[in-house]
Amino acid sequence: MIDARAPRVNQAVVGLVALAAVTVGPWWLLALLALQLALGLTLGRRWCLACVFYYEVLQQRLGEGPLEDSRPPRFANMVGLAFLTAASLAHVAGWSTAGTVLGSIVAALALLAAVTGFCAGCSAYKIGYALTGRKFVSCPLPPPVAGENA
Repeated sequence: MIDARAPRVNQAVVGLVALAAVTVGPWWLLALLALQLALGLTLGRRWCLACVFYYEVLQQRLGEGPLEDSRPPRFANMVGLAFLTAASLAHVAGWSTAGTVLGSIVAALALLAAVTGFCAGCSAYKIGYALTGRKFVSCPLPPPVAGENA
């Protein structure tokens, strides 16, 4: 379970940096975003700069937000990593148009999620469950400890 606002902050950062990379450059900002997502996915949120900013700065001021299952946003980050890696490799190979298109897709979907809360990668994760005949059930919150206020 994670604070539902943390992925939105990450999506805003990814979306804005990807938008800057595809509109004014340099293209290697897409590679830095890919690296940042890879570090966060493999080493945890302490290595995700947007997550550190959210948890250490914003959450301290705003308080904890609603909790959500972390699996769909994690899957969305994996998809974003794949697209950003492909965009970076396309630029390295000299296929700038393909790299720009892939980077633009990331920018558009990340900004859409940050602004509206609709996460295409999260929805794809849940659709994947349905296609396999399973119903997506969010991780339940643990029961409150006796004697603590809920």
